Amino acid sequence: MYLLVKRFFDIFFSLFVLIILFPLFFVITILLKLTGEGEIFYRQKRVGFKNNIFDILKFATMLKNSANIGTGSITLRNDPRVTPMGKFLRKSKINELPQIINILKGDMSIVGPRPLMPVSFENYTADVQSKVYSVKPGLTGIGSLIFRDEEKLVSESTLAPEEYYKQNIFPYKGKLEMWYLKNISFATDFKIIFITAWSIIFPQNNFATTFFKEIPTRHF
Repeated sequence: MYLLVKRFFDIFFSLFVLIILFPLFFVITILLKLTGEGEIFYRQKRVGFKNNIFDILKFATMLKNSANIGTGSITLRNDPRVTPMGKFLRKSKINELPQIINILKGDMSIVGPRPLMPVSFENYTADVQSKVYSVKPGLTGIGSLIFRDEEKLVSESTLAPEEYYKQNIFPYKGKLEMWYLKNISFATDFKIIFITAWSIIFPQNNFATTFFKEIPTRHF
């Protein structure tokens, strides 16, 4: 029943948001076409439901060949590969909005574990890999809230970006996503949606740890 109702809500929500945000999508499309390299959307392979691969959709924020430049799949704070328009889209999280189309298609849900690139997914333990996408990945989730400023954390670390991810971010993300699966409910989902919306307007808040006091403790 939970999954059926959640899918109905996903369809209703995605259609409603697409209609409401159509003027914003139109403006961003024009601005992206006139700036940077003229790219509007960026498609990337991600691991999804039952570990199947799908194409996630985002607004383009980086140079076309960015995956083969600099830190590759890892984006740092003030990354030179990010276009001026892309900086605004990434900071505001507007670049993620085209994933509403992924939700409508059934690739994703509003709330769930964030879908990772295959190369990043391999950093999860075998136990996490086998369970994390037993539900559809989400546009937002507990991992997204806790790591809202992930680029800043990586940029400020004394470790190489790859090592910082392996030693700190992925182990903790795995614990957070496992916590979500154990506590999955409509109440949990609506709290995450509320905190996500609040964080877009007021980025500096601790609502995630305030609302979810029982989440795994972070040690870095």
